Amino acid sequence: MPQMNNEIKNEIKKRRTFAIISHPDAGKTTLTEKFLLYGGAINTAGSVKGKATSKHAVSDWMEIEKERGISVTSSVLQFNYDGYCINILDTPGHQDFSEDTYRTLMAADSAVMVIDASKGVEAQTRKLFKVCTMRHIPIFTFINKMDREAMDTFELLDDIEQELGIATCPVNWPIGSGKNFKGVYDRAEKEVELFSDTKKGTTQGEVRKVKFNDPEIAWLIEDSQRVQLEEEMELQDGAGAEFDQELVSRGELSPVFFGSALTNFGVETFLQHFLKMTSSPLPRNADKGEIDPMEEPDFSAFVFKIQANMNKAHRDRIAFMRICSGEFEAGMEVYHMQGGRKVRLSQPQQMMASERKIIDKAYGGDIIGVFDPGIFSIGDTLTTSAKRFAYEGIPTFAPEHFARVRQVDTMKRKQFIKGISQIAQEGAIQIFQEYNTGMEEIIVGVVGVLQFDVLKYRLENEYNVEIRMDSLPYEYIRWIENEDIDMAKLTGTSDMKKVKDLRDRPLLLFVNEWSIRMTQERNEGLVLSEFGR
Repeated sequence: MPQMNNEIKNEIKKRRTFAIISHPDAGKTTLTEKFLLYGGAINTAGSVKGKATSKHAVSDWMEIEKERGISVTSSVLQFNYDGYCINILDTPGHQDFSEDTYRTLMAADSAVMVIDASKGVEAQTRKLFKVCTMRHIPIFTFINKMDREAMDTFELLDDIEQELGIATCPVNWPIGSGKNFKGVYDRAEKEVELFSDTKKGTTQGEVRKVKFNDPEIAWLIEDSQRVQLEEEMELQDGAGAEFDQELVSRGELSPVFFGSALTNFGVETFLQHFLKMTSSPLPRNADKGEIDPMEEPDFSAFVFKIQANMNKAHRDRIAFMRICSGEFEAGMEVYHMQGGRKVRLSQPQQMMASERKIIDKAYGGDIIGVFDPGIFSIGDTLTTSAKRFAYEGIPTFAPEHFARVRQVDTMKRKQFIKGISQIAQEGAIQIFQEYNTGMEEIIVGVVGVLQFDVLKYRLENEYNVEIRMDSLPYEYIRWIENEDIDMAKLTGTSDMKKVKDLRDRPLLLFVNEWSIRMTQERNEGLVLSEFGR
């Protein structure tokens, strides 16, 4: 077995790869931009407030995102800070794009959860959090917007613990909120970091820290706030969970930080603590057991996202992959497990949203995009190892909304099929066909209805195809597990529709949930599944 090169080992040790998750408008994109400022990756932050004008958030690149001011696709951003090489996976906050977020979380080693201090845990955070807990990945909480009126701190912590079922450990504690926000108290250092609203859009501005027992504190924070802080600290020290790195690493305890991403307060403090508390790239499950990046010398990666037309001038498709072990070199030949053949990975690039740079090398923990000639699928494994293996797959989530889609101009059939097939390969939509009519009748299924708008917009703008969509009443979909099923003889209910997916696998659509049970009762031995594999 080839030995692990020390230089490669050191590069992998420096990597930190995390996803940022939140409910829409909690300030996730602003926080991402401030991280990039500290890494020197950008010079001024395009505050998200400016989305209505020409200044867009760095991580939003698709035209529809700029028009609507929402993040539709996950962006991948890399920067260096304090000897670390950091890969941020920025995810869509809107629940209609949650499937993209689920897949992105598969490529992350930890997650940063951004919560609005005035709202606490919101619906979307809850949904995404469940995916993190399924994978037992460490979760770090940044409670944002402390410069506005906030909920009571204990209430916020209770909210996280009850809603998400995870213990919390505040690393710092806020002093006031809104107009009375004075800063945060560092519990370990016993000092106050003072808030000043002077640093919008820059990394400049002194961070002033004063020991809590310094007499000068009396001038800096009001007596009533000092007394309240002492009382709250006594309560927290007595009843709260203590910091335990092992529990954090297992995803059972979330360190909590307070600040304001917009005014850049508390962001660098959070980043510094986060980097110390997270680990370098973790082992991954494969069909031959765990693959540890610190022991596996060969290159291996899996595809977690495919994006077409990132560059209008080139009409290209990019396969995003998470490198799990070894060193990547531009133009290297790797074995594509699912394709059963060797492929050359060309035009490797790293992203700063729509800005790209071609790279020569990348290491375990990094996220790279490679040119996809149409051969990759989400979940594919690529490796140079002689002992071939495949990483565990990424599940397909069942769509909840369906529509019949047809092109307005019958002469554009070819562009329509090409466009809709390419967008389906990205995983945002799923395409089904009537069981016996082939591609004549196309049914699109999505997890969130906003995906229909994105589909319509992209077909018109990227493929020059206008479409008409008729919504269908189906709400439930089931894959048929039986290999030998005779679809013609399958008897169902009046609200059931027989369809097949792009891989010719048979599926059933239902309007009512009770019809699923009835169909199983009427067809002895029929096995139905909620997930496509």
